[in-house]
Amino acid sequence: MIAIVDYKAGNLRSVQRALGYLGYESVVTSEADEILEAERVIFPGVGAAERAMQSISSHGLDRVIRRIVDAGTPFLGICMGCQIILDRSEEGDTACMGIIPGVVRRFPAMGLKIPHMGWNTLSVRYDHPVLEGIDPGAGFYFVHSFYPDPDSQCNVVAVSSYGLDFAAVIAKNNVVATQFHPEKSGRVGLKLLNNFCSWKGSGY
Repeated sequence: MIAIVDYKAGNLRSVQRALGYLGYESVVTSEADEILEAERVIFPGVGAAERAMQSISSHGLDRVIRRIVDAGTPFLGICMGCQIILDRSEEGDTACMGIIPGVVRRFPAMGLKIPHMGWNTLSVRYDHPVLEGIDPGAGFYFVHSFYPDPDSQCNVVAVSSYGLDFAAVIAKNNVVATQFHPEKSGRVGLKLLNNFCSWKGSGY
C-alpha cells in the first residue's frame, strides 16, 4: 500500500488517479498508523510554505514523516513536498523539516513571469532509480514561485532552468523529491511514478 499524505491541501487525487492507472493501490490519509505501515509514502503539495507547515504540525504529520524517513521507507515529495523537506523557506521565513539541509528560495526578479508555469526539460547530474529509462530530453510540468536550494550539490540529482539553473530533483538516502508535478507530466511523469513505486529506497 502507498500512503499519500493528506495535510488538507495539495493535488492529492491527481496523484492517486495516476497511481491507480499504473495499477498501484493507494490511500489518501492523515492517519499516523496508515502512513507508518505503508510500503512507501508520497507527499504532494501546493500552496504556501507557512500554511503547509502549520497544517503539517497541527496534524502531527511532521513527526510521522520524520519517523518514516528514519525507518528507511521510500518517500517521494512533490512540489511543496519537495520544499518542506529542507531547513527553511524564504516564503514567510518559514522553518521547515530539515530532512535535507538547504533553503527554499524565491526566483529573483529577472523580467520573467512568476510563478514559473509550464514544461521544462531536466539536466541530470547523477543517476537515480526514479529517473531510470526517462529520455534526457523529456519535459515535466512545473508550477512554482520558489525552488529548493540544498546545501550540498550531492543532493541535487537534476536541474532545470528558468532564468537560472535550479534543483528540480533532489534526493538523500530513501528520500527523493521533485519540484515539478509528475502526476501532471503525461507519460514521462507516469514513468517516474512507476519507477518510484518499484524503488527500494536505497542505492543513492
